[in-house]
Amino acid sequence: MPVLLLIRHGENNYIKTGKMAGRLPGVHLNDRGQKQAEALGDALKDVPIKAIYSSPLERAMETASPISKSHKLSIIQEPDLMDTNVGKWQGKSWKVLRLTNAWKVVQNSPSRFRFPAGESFPETQMRIANVLERIIQKHSKPQAIVAVVFHADPIKLAVSHFLGLPLDHFQRLACDTGSLTIIHAGESNAHLVKLNQRPPFDFFPKKKKP
Repeated sequence: MPVLLLIRHGENNYIKTGKMAGRLPGVHLNDRGQKQAEALGDALKDVPIKAIYSSPLERAMETASPISKSHKLSIIQEPDLMDTNVGKWQGKSWKVLRLTNAWKVVQNSPSRFRFPAGESFPETQMRIANVLERIIQKHSKPQAIVAVVFHADPIKLAVSHFLGLPLDHFQRLACDTGSLTIIHAGESNAHLVKLNQRPPFDFFPKKKKP
């Protein structure tokens, strides 16, 4: 069964200024985010990636691009990899949101929270779990390596799904911009190989020199 490289997109100005981008269009990588994307592309250039999937949001596609170029693979856009639908919270400041009672629920009991006019965390986790399970079935050869570029909370929810962690604990996981998390998805279980790693990586096998 495959090895999933779960990659969070690089930094953008919404993250830099502390605003919630959600699914807003036109959110592009900033200069630091572009450097993070290039660093990922360089660090993964010798890894035998068989396919690259991405959220269709610009910040994810732009992060996937250097990996795509180095492997000469097309990026497969997958709408179900989109960020959480945060509804009316899109574009709002985290600083302001942290002052609300709802923020305490998001952090402490996320399984009970629904974003106003948006998704609940259980719905997001189910959506992400379903698309990743489809990817696993499509790339079922042993040790096949697949890159999946998407977003922080969906990646943490995916890790919780594969490890059987309670959803209310997913906020305890870390997922930085431009980071890599690795899941080895077996037929009957899954293993977290790496969590929230940033390039350069020293754990992939090196190509043997001729």
